[in-house]
Amino acid sequence: MSASRPNILFLFTDDQRFDAVGALGNPEVITPNMDRLVQNGTALTHATVMGSTVPAVCQPSRAMLMTGRTLYHAPRDCGEFVTLPQHLREAGYQTFGTGKWHNMPDSYARSFSDGASIFYGGMSNHLEVPVFDFHPDGRYPEEDRYIGKQFSSKLFSDAAIDFLQRADDDRPFMAYVSYTAPHDPRMAPQEYADLYDPSRIAVPENFQPVHPFNNGEMVIRDEMLAAFPRTPETVQEHIAAYWAMITHLDAQIGRVLDALEETGRAEDTIIVFAGDNGLAVGQHGLMGKQNMYDHSVRVPLVFSGPGIPAGARSGALCYLLDIFPTLCDLVDLPVPETVEGRSLARVLHGEDDRLRESLLFAYMDCQRAVRDDRWKLIEYFGEAERVTQLFDIAADPWETANLAATPEMSDQVARLRAEMAAWQRQADDPMGGRVCP
Repeated sequence: MSASRPNILFLFTDDQRFDAVGALGNPEVITPNMDRLVQNGTALTHATVMGSTVPAVCQPSRAMLMTGRTLYHAPRDCGEFVTLPQHLREAGYQTFGTGKWHNMPDSYARSFSDGASIFYGGMSNHLEVPVFDFHPDGRYPEEDRYIGKQFSSKLFSDAAIDFLQRADDDRPFMAYVSYTAPHDPRMAPQEYADLYDPSRIAVPENFQPVHPFNNGEMVIRDEMLAAFPRTPETVQEHIAAYWAMITHLDAQIGRVLDALEETGRAEDTIIVFAGDNGLAVGQHGLMGKQNMYDHSVRVPLVFSGPGIPAGARSGALCYLLDIFPTLCDLVDLPVPETVEGRSLARVLHGEDDRLRESLLFAYMDCQRAVRDDRWKLIEYFGEAERVTQLFDIAADPWETANLAATPEMSDQVARLRAEMAAWQRQADDPMGGRVCP
């Protein structure tokens, strides 16, 4: 096959919140390379992850991304469903994967024809990442695992750069670079940590010492990263460390982008930049991502490349699982029948400004949420305290004023509960019909 189809460079980060990019409205975090992706492409400002069936939110997130299927239809190991890189590989693409693969070796093996510094797992010390070299036979015996000798973001970027420099010019490539930063442990190199003085970090507007009620996941590992009650000073320290990890990650992404330019193939390459899920880091009294607030379900998502407008923004409601059909459309490949996501191609080309009217979010058997352009309803049940929250997210983006008990909002609550129930039926949510009173 010729290289007539565009290449794809997919940069995927771990626990990076939607607003943790300078060009997306954050004056504190230093991200010149992510900023140039935003400036050269189209940012989806309301991209989200649908949720999780397990505390490790990143695992279902990645399964949904790779299969293009919704939460309850996407096995965490991707099952027998065709994956995005597998589909591209079968169409003649060179497919390369480096970094975190949280969906088991079998799905990796059928997805990629090449790889390096492969991390099968969820998290690790960033200076001691247990990785594998690529095995063409798809077998990864434990004795072949070794410890990478560089900081994770540099380790994976080096692998990506090496691939870009040796990729076959006669075929298009798909390079999937899956970073483990800025996931904790937050241990940025000192020169990056020195960029952020915790005392100068803004305390989030929705800071609370403790979450106001039990959300069903108050003692999970993520929530133990800071003592209770949270203090402004502790949250400032955590945010400073989070920004430092992101700035170091940004520098490594810049190296990959520069290497792509040096190959002469940048103009023929679609770049996707996205995060797997968000993170509270002190908002609402929480530290982790096991919740339904925007800080944890919204993620950065940027497309750039041939035919994609530069410097554009879209508020279309979308999921990460919509990336699969979008890329199929952008490279002129059919969308597999198993894919449930919706293509953003018309949105990216400025032909439409909407994709969905609402979105469903779910976390295990204790939280459900639904949102539209203005309103978000969250229901807590099961192991959580029975609470309903209603936020006017257009007027209250920090989600601080719960309007659920306001008498004049009763019709709004009823409407959104009906929308949630419809979504649950469509998504085969096992808790359908058992959430709302």
